[in-house]
Parts: sequence; C-alpha cells; structure tokens
Amino acid sequence: MLADTHCHLDFNKFDEDRDAVIQRAIEAGITRILIPALDFEYSLSAVRLAESHPNLFAAVGFHPTDVEKMESNSLESLRNLILPHPVPLPKGEGNRDIESPSPSGRGVRGEGKIVAIGEIGLDYYWVNEPEKRAFQHKALKQQLKLAQEVNKPAIIHMREENDEWFGQASIDLLEILSEWHQELSEQHHPLAEKPGVLHSYNGNLETAQKAIDLNFYIGITGPVTYKNAEEKRNIIKQLPITRLLIETDAPFLTPVPHRGKRNEPAFVSHIADKIAEVHMTTLEHVAEITSENANNLFGWGG
Repeated sequence: MLADTHCHLDFNKFDEDRDAVIQRAIEAGITRILIPALDFEYSLSAVRLAESHPNLFAAVGFHPTDVEKMESNSLESLRNLILPHPVPLPKGEGNRDIESPSPSGRGVRGEGKIVAIGEIGLDYYWVNEPEKRAFQHKALKQQLKLAQEVNKPAIIHMREENDEWFGQASIDLLEILSEWHQELSEQHHPLAEKPGVLHSYNGNLETAQKAIDLNFYIGITGPVTYKNAEEKRNIIKQLPITRLLIETDAPFLTPVPHRGKRNEPAFVSHIADKIAEVHMTTLEHVAEITSENANNLFGWGG
C-alpha cells in the first residue's frame, strides 16, 4: 500500500477522466492521495474534491508564485476552511467549475479532510525582483503561523534560480524554517516533531540534512527515475527512508517508464521502486515505511 502525498488532481488535465484516475490509483494500491492548493480558489476545489472520496485529502494555502493573490482577509478565509462550520454546501456554479462558496469559504466542510497548509514556500526560479521575493518571505511566515495556529504541517515548495542545487532560496528558506521550528520547540508545540515536508526536493544533501534536523520530511518525485539523475539518487541514498515521502506532483514530473505522458497517482510505485533500488531494499519495505511516514505527518489513518 502506498500514498501519493502531492497530486494536483483538481487540475483541468484530469477533468475528462478524474474518476478513472482515482480508480486506477486504488487498483495500484494507492490508499491516500493529497491534493495541495495554489491559491484560495484552488484551496476550495481541493477541499471539495477531497470531500468526494474517502481516499482523498487536501492542503490549503498560497503557492509562492501566487502570493500576489493574497488579500487582507485571505488568512482568515483559509482558517474558515480548516475550522468546522455546520453550514450546508451551497449549490450553483462557481470559479473553476466548483460549487459557489461564500467569500469567506464558509459552507466548505474541511474538517477531517484538510491535513496540511500548502503548498507554500519560496520560488526564485520565476521571481527575481527583490521586493517580490521579500513578499514571498512575508507570505510564507504568515502561512507558517497559520499552520501553527491550526496545528497542520506545512508542505514547502523550494525552487532555486536557474534550478540550481543550492542558492539563496535554500539559505533563506532554512533561515525561516529554523526560526519557526525554534518557536514551535519553545512552545512545546506538537508540530515541532513533524512540521512538514520539503516537496519535490531538488536541493543538495546538506540542505536536506538540515531540514531533517528540523524534523521535516523530504518529498521524492518522478525525476529520481530519470537517466540523468544520478546525483539526485546519490543524495537520496544518504537520506533515511524514515524521513522520505513519495509524491507524483501529477500531472507533472512523470516517472520512467511513462515519461512524456500525463502523470497520475497510479505511477507512484515507480518512484517507490527506484527508492528501493537506491537503498538496496524491497518495494514492500519502502511502501510500508513511507506510508507510515505520511500517516505520521498528516494523521489521515490507514
């Protein structure tokens, strides 16, 4: 049994066959799929989709390249999604072909289905201007504070300028996460033991080890299977399986042997198989440990 801890199943690339995609995942032994958000509208659609199936769960938040969409009430709106509200779901058409919510998000029953804040973080690949990077810092800190308030782990996006292995994004992110973790520890907050995951990790070994020292998990995606990814595999070999999560990031980053096609959760076993090969163990062992890791972090049972 496996878990896909990062899949954009609400994207329109799945509109024509979403139910079939879910069924193929179940047949492939995928027991849990986590749908992360990019902004508030995506948060709504992720929660509504998660409500439609027992195997689906959601994260809510603003992606670093979408933080300009944050408004003065955005954090409160996210909070309203997470906290329980006994309000019936409204009917009608809304943005992104989802049922129309009230402006605050009330009416979406996120209780039990929202298991994380994300994906949030820093992206220096698409954003170069210092003032915009500074705003990413502010938005990340605000959303980490929200995670702290609602006791939900964070799904962290980190991308360097020019997709380098190490750079200013890694430095800035570790500084922010270290300060946050120190505050969590001083408060004896439950998140100090499991603050989140560095999604689709593409950094160097030292950054990964420092994140693990802060009790973060490391998310592994399809590129680990690519022919030219020997350096990435060498890094993963030096990381304990007990700190790894498996993600498709579907519909992106399709693993071998399906590279070139749309990615989907059923392909997560190819990532697990490559991790097993790198660590010289069995697929069953990797599946068991990474599923336990996911349950420990997200608390979704099964």
